[in-house]
Amino acid sequence: MLSVVIPAYNEEEMIPITVSVIDKTLSEADITHELLFVNDGSKDSTWEKITEAASSNTNVKGVCFSRNFGKESAIFAGISEAQGECCVVIDCDLQHPPEKIVEMYRLWEQGYEIVEGVKRSRGKESGLHRFAAKSFYSIMSESAGFDMSRASDFKLIDRKAMNVLLNMNEKNAFFRALSSWIGFKSIQVEYDVREREAGVSKWSTKSLIKYALTNIASFSSAPMQLVTIMGLIVFVVGLGATVEALVTFFEGKAQEGFTTVIILQCFTGSFIMLGLGVIGFYISKIYEEVKGRPRYIIDKTTY
Repeated sequence: MLSVVIPAYNEEEMIPITVSVIDKTLSEADITHELLFVNDGSKDSTWEKITEAASSNTNVKGVCFSRNFGKESAIFAGISEAQGECCVVIDCDLQHPPEKIVEMYRLWEQGYEIVEGVKRSRGKESGLHRFAAKSFYSIMSESAGFDMSRASDFKLIDRKAMNVLLNMNEKNAFFRALSSWIGFKSIQVEYDVREREAGVSKWSTKSLIKYALTNIASFSSAPMQLVTIMGLIVFVVGLGATVEALVTFFEGKAQEGFTTVIILQCFTGSFIMLGLGVIGFYISKIYEEVKGRPRYIIDKTTY
């Protein structure tokens, strides 16, 4: 059986459409399946729509969080609750083409344990958003050691890979990277990102920035290395200022005022504070990990 894990946050308009499209696609392909919706603490009637769908369609199941825990937690909850021999993670907004699930499943039947959905095109987005995404994936690719420039959460993973991911105790796990990092026999399937069928994106600029920072910290030490680079820059600038001060001293020329000293102090102090901020961010993530709190809390299910 194939489990389709569908995280949902304030997607009341999309639930009936998503159920209809995916269920029809898999039924026509004669694939035994379950549609597992994970309600990530939605504030609208998303959960009511899920329960309605589950009552009228035996292929639909629902899990409801006690509050909003984030998309990554919703994905891992879905994987944990999935009953299939493999599972596909897909967005509720259908920007991931459902017909590609059939192609992924056929490749799994051929022996592939991870089928990666990679973006051929990113769809409509602003230039700033495209630049930010490119920068983010550049950092992640460098840290992970494999290309993530076209990576997405849209992928199929075998039960073996599912178990490995579930045995990882990281609280701030980045599914998109970890599912590739674990290895296994993999293949890629290209797709074009589509426009939403209904509703609007629930990702604000603030939430995207927070998402990016959290995942960079959970999978990369790049910001820590940036502190080291800034330290070297300050050292070089300070060394130059020191040489200048020594030369003027031996020439018998007194420097007027404290302008140079003030500039150096401000320059150095800003880098120190920035460095402490980055270190503090990592310490906060370590603190979250050692507390040992669960990734999510399930309030209720439809089964």
